[in-house]
Order: sequence, then structure tokens, then C-alpha cells
Amino acid sequence: MPAQGAGILSVVDVVLEGEVAVLRLNRPEKLNAISSEVERVLHEALASDAVRTSSAVIVTGEGRAFSAGADISEFEGRSPEDVLRYYHDTGGVYEELAALPQPTIAAIHGYCLGGALELALATDFRIADETAVFGFPEVSLGIIPSSGGTHRLVRLVGPGRAKELFLLGGRLDAATALAAGLLTEVVGTGAALVRAVELAQRLAELPPLAASLTKQAIDVMPEASRDAGILIERLAYGMLAQSDEAKTRADEWSKG
Repeated sequence: MPAQGAGILSVVDVVLEGEVAVLRLNRPEKLNAISSEVERVLHEALASDAVRTSSAVIVTGEGRAFSAGADISEFEGRSPEDVLRYYHDTGGVYEELAALPQPTIAAIHGYCLGGALELALATDFRIADETAVFGFPEVSLGIIPSSGGTHRLVRLVGPGRAKELFLLGGRLDAATALAAGLLTEVVGTGAALVRAVELAQRLAELPPLAASLTKQAIDVMPEASRDAGILIERLAYGMLAQSDEAKTRADEWSKG
């Protein structure tokens, strides 16, 4: 995949593909296990000019896996105060990814377990190839998904299915994950990133303000009442209808 401008940020590689920013977890010797350093550098990448000025963002992994999950060795011996400090220092990067205004895609191959699956769930679309393996091992380790995964999975698949996946699911192949509602699409081996770039380029062609406001409106709808949801739609429409982009595209549409 030819790069059009790139920068290496240690354990996260940032590459620009036109208007698409590709963030690659770059710790292949550890199957891209998500350490505090990975989270810190991912935070820096999300705040970089390459990401801020892009129209769509892809997250993927280097080597044999998207990511085998959180580097749980870092939590050995930590006190409750240490854990709370972790969420304040670097553990909030999952919410930063979810809050990006532009559309986001996870391109997944190999392992996508635990914290890595939580990272993928923080994106808007998840494309996996046939080698992908998913799972939430947290409960079997005596803990709970705590980087937004519990909240996002319940919203995505409902409470009943979420309990099944957290408590009984074990490891899922790509086809099973797709049937469970975790994925947007499954593609052939090695094709996840190529397909993600194709979709990201389509998303980048949309009017950016309309795409961003639509994404943000959808994100808040599950918590909104009917009246609040309709008000959000109308306010967003009122803003967008006055934009130069909407006026230009309306003229083009009317001309056929």
C-alpha cells in the first residue's frame, strides 16, 4: 500500500493515504499487545495533524495480528489508586478514538482479543479477514472489560447477546463474530486493510461536515428521548443546509 507521507511514532505508525489516515499498531514481537506506551503514543497520533486533517481514519495492526489485547502484565501489583491513575493517564485513549469527528474503521486480522476488541469497538466500522479471532477473556481472568467495551457491546448487540459473548462466548472466528453483530464485513485472508481503505476513501468523498454531524447524531441517539432526537436532527439539518457544501451539491443535483 503506497504511502503518501508517513511518520513513525514508535509503537504506532501513522501513514496518509490521500485523505485517509492509517494508524498501525507497531509492536509485532508482542502481537501488538496494548501497553501504556502504545496508548500514550496512540493518543499522540490521534492528536496529530495527519489525523486531525484527515477525512477518515483506519486502525490496524502490524504483523500476524491486529492485537492480542491489553498487556495485562503491567497491572500486576497495582493498587486501586494505581488503576484509577492509569485511566486518567493513558486509559482514556479508547474514548478519544470513539470521539473523533470523522468516520473510523478497524481493519482486523489475526487475534483481536480483550482490550484490542474494545479498541475495535470504539471505531464506527469493523472489517475483518478470515483469519481474525475475537474474544473477551476478561471475566475468565477475574476482571471485566473496562475500556468502554461493556457499554459499547451492549449498545451494539443488546444485553442478552452481550452476556452470552462476555460470559459464554469464548473465542469467535470471523464468521461467528459477523453473525453476532460485532463486524461490518468479512473479507478474504489478507484483504481487510485493502477493503478498509476502499471504504475509507468512499467516506472521504462525503461532505465532511455532514458525515461528521451524522456520525455524532447517531452516537448520541441511544441516550436521547424521541423529542431530543428529533431536535438534534433538526438542529443539525439547519446547520448543514446553510453550508456552502450543501448549496453546491444541491445545485449539482438539480442539474442532474
